Amino acid sequence: MTTTMNVQDAKARLSDLIARAEEGEDVVIARAGRPVVRLVPVQPRRRVFGTLRLDVPPTFDEPLDEAELAAWE
Repeated sequence: MTTTMNVQDAKARLSDLIARAEEGEDVVIARAGRPVVRLVPVQPRRRVFGTLRLDVPPTFDEPLDEAELAAWE
């Protein structure tokens, strides 16, 4: 479905038009009856945090033994 609206009406209903575009509706804004812009949702970029594969052992959160703790002091 396509919704076409003139600039003045679009100003008054911008929040509604944005919601429609986010839901996948084709929203076109016209000036003097001529389509000039189309609202489309921005696709979020998938962020990758680092590229190093890291395996954390199940004992990671356990307290250090006395010898290991002394080595850090």
